[in-house]
Amino acid sequence: MTDIRYLTILGSTGSIGENTLDVVARHPDRFRAIALTANCNVEKMLAQCKQFHPVYAVMLNAHSAQQLADKLRAEKLEITVLSGVESLEKVASLPEIDTVMAAIVGAAGIRPTLAAARAGKHILLANKETLVMAGRIFMDTIKQCQATLLPIDSEHNAIFQSLPQHYNGNLAESGVRRILLTASGGPFRKADLKTLATVTPEQACAHPNWVMGRKISVDSATMMNKGLEVIEAHWLFNIAPEKIQVVVHPQSVIHSMVEYIDGSVLAQLGNPDMRTPIAHALGYPDRMESGVQSMDIFKIAQLNFEAPDFERFPCLKLAYEALTSGGNMPAVLNAANEVAVEVFLAGKIPFTTIPTLIRHVMQSIDRREVTCLEDVLAADSLARNTARKWLDEDRQDFVATHNVSR
Repeated sequence: MTDIRYLTILGSTGSIGENTLDVVARHPDRFRAIALTANCNVEKMLAQCKQFHPVYAVMLNAHSAQQLADKLRAEKLEITVLSGVESLEKVASLPEIDTVMAAIVGAAGIRPTLAAARAGKHILLANKETLVMAGRIFMDTIKQCQATLLPIDSEHNAIFQSLPQHYNGNLAESGVRRILLTASGGPFRKADLKTLATVTPEQACAHPNWVMGRKISVDSATMMNKGLEVIEAHWLFNIAPEKIQVVVHPQSVIHSMVEYIDGSVLAQLGNPDMRTPIAHALGYPDRMESGVQSMDIFKIAQLNFEAPDFERFPCLKLAYEALTSGGNMPAVLNAANEVAVEVFLAGKIPFTTIPTLIRHVMQSIDRREVTCLEDVLAADSLARNTARKWLDEDRQDFVATHNVSR
């Protein structure tokens, strides 16, 4: 009989969190959700509490936590409600849990994910920013505290499945030549470049294959999402930037590939449904039912591949530059992107200003080494302040007269 795994789900009301709970609900004999966390979505959290009866429910927003506590009391549900970053760290390192799904979007997920690593937990990583901003610190903590790490991003999960079973981070010893990181190309893969300045947030969020949150959907449209994944792959698998090839694959059927020195290329395929990598990581090393439909290869009929266009997707180029520079630059890149996407979704800047703002911030901040979390958070704060200052100074003349892809 399989032992029950006790879970904390960081970001349970987001798309990854909801998909995780969908898989968990299919296997009540294998999983028990001890703690659920969210930012401020009280109604979704209330519904999840009613269905899964966690011991703890954490809202990052204090007002939302009070609202949730009142509603749970009215429902006569005895669930401890907490709030704040410290509470996220607490439930990520509870002695009674063994597995943490790290699915909080953005820099807010770093501290609780690091807390889980320090506590030696089994971590299912869907939070890109932990590796993008604090890759060396996080991976060192994983090793020192004997935590385990499984990637949830469909691409990294595919790479994990396609690498040798006992891959030790050494490409040469494992016979691996490079990895091929697939990208859909998003909704603007074939759009006239002249039209990109006028696209709306709704158009940018209309991903052709995946159902995702608004922030990650915009990142997919700019291909910053793929750039962040390149940085993730570097840290997860100890692979140099030049050994990571991004491949635009519009069908999103091949989730990524690994090329070996003998010429073999192993690929992981499946329908574009996040429940596949989630179920793989939850059940690892066993396989289990995820609720994902079988892939109809006859309906797909063909698979296409293209090289990424840096003129169309300057954010991807910026991510490679940040990874190559190292130090604080990936954290600066990520923070500037978060600000840029936020103001774009608010309708305050054009879509094409996103890479312009990011490049400005990267060029305005000196490269520095990072040795601790405080260094990372300082770089994050400086980059956000620099981005907001640029926005406040109304630099639309700069946007109009500079080629941001250069």
